[in-house]
Amino acid sequence: MSSLSLIQIKGIGPVLAEKLREAGFTTVESVAVAPARLLADVLGISEEKAAKIAQAARELLGIKFVTAEEYYKERCKISYISTGCKALDEMLGGGIETGAITEFVGEFGTGKTQICHQLCVMVQLPPEKGGLSAGAVYIDTEGTFRPERIIQIARYRGLDTKQALQNIIYARAYNSDHQMLLVDELRKIIPEKNIKLVVIDNLVSHFRAEYPGREYLALRQQKLNKHVHQLLRLADIYDVAVVVTNQVVANPDVIFGNPLRPAGGNIVAHGCTYRIWLRRGQNNRRIARIFDSPKHPEVEVVFAITENGIEDV
Repeated sequence: MSSLSLIQIKGIGPVLAEKLREAGFTTVESVAVAPARLLADVLGISEEKAAKIAQAARELLGIKFVTAEEYYKERCKISYISTGCKALDEMLGGGIETGAITEFVGEFGTGKTQICHQLCVMVQLPPEKGGLSAGAVYIDTEGTFRPERIIQIARYRGLDTKQALQNIIYARAYNSDHQMLLVDELRKIIPEKNIKLVVIDNLVSHFRAEYPGREYLALRQQKLNKHVHQLLRLADIYDVAVVVTNQVVANPDVIFGNPLRPAGGNIVAHGCTYRIWLRRGQNNRRIARIFDSPKHPEVEVVFAITENGIEDV
């Protein structure tokens, strides 16, 4: 992130800058990528004026067309969080990427939550051990987070267990509105607490429960789309890794092949950068397959879930 101040944005004075900070817009980057309608609501101005302020922020940051070579150089600065499993890291090209959303999809018991717990520990390790010397945020929508599991994994990784727990900011989301509100609050928490990983386990469960049936499908997808774009902006502005888990739903029309598909439809499919399907194997093994990625080939790897966490077979 840049060291620019909000009042350096053309059209923003001390009063408007304070309104932005109170709403969680603490950086020029956060203003630059915010929708004009949202800025208008926060600042109490017209949408046209808000659009000009957002454009001024983009000009201040020098956001413009660049060559592919320049963009490649920027991408070389991206960080990765090791999963703690060499096979998974190799499949992902180095681990979980910052500035992107990585989605783990699968039936219950396939290891989604276990991977999330392990990543919350791995991000705390120094870079030479695959971490980013940073903290994590865990938004729990189904009551599956277990500090006891963090202690087991942290102890195995050589971390102080008490410190490992303190470096994870936890929140239970009780409905979809609460879930989205918690993500909004992260704009203040991330820079203050040196957060580099945001976990949402599970992304769509509240949306599915609150908007059942086809009559609510359009409303549910609109709201889910807004939430996914919240997360995309968060990943982009603060260069954090966003990891979400997702449920599967059965498609009764499928006769041949896998009848299961990820919940959330095209909204989640288009919003998530990398998508990994998890399934059970034999002898307590788990199989991970990348099925949607802008850069990875579609490959499978095998890993195990042990007392120590996620490990290679």
